[in-house]
Amino acid sequence: QVQLVESGGGLVQAGDSLRLSCTASGLTLTFSSYGMCWFRQAPGKDREFVAAISRSGGSTYVADSVKGRFTISRDNAKNTAYLQMNSLKPEDTAVYYCATREAVWDTVAFLLNEYAYWGQGTQVTVSS
Repeated sequence: QVQLVESGGGLVQAGDSLRLSCTASGLTLTFSSYGMCWFRQAPGKDREFVAAISRSGGSTYVADSVKGRFTISRDNAKNTAYLQMNSLKPEDTAVYYCATREAVWDTVAFLLNEYAYWGQGTQVTVSS
């Protein structure tokens, strides 16, 4: 059974940085066969796309709201994806979820329903 475990969330001040990690286990294929992404959900709001990375890590895509501040990466040897978040703002406060999908092609995907497996989420709170 595929499991994704996020870590690295916490309470920080505006302008600080955090790095989230998402480690996968129980995969039926090698980790490099899976596309990865991060979504977030603030209270009372829909889950929204943040960033995605292709199987190899060669392609990435980030939402306009975090472009220039957030970077997604992966280490296929460690079965782990990362979200580096810099210059955090109070509006970045949310539960951050990682998700994965078996990917035939080395491309990114940014629609919620394209991802089959989800982690439990990690809370990020940014105070002003």
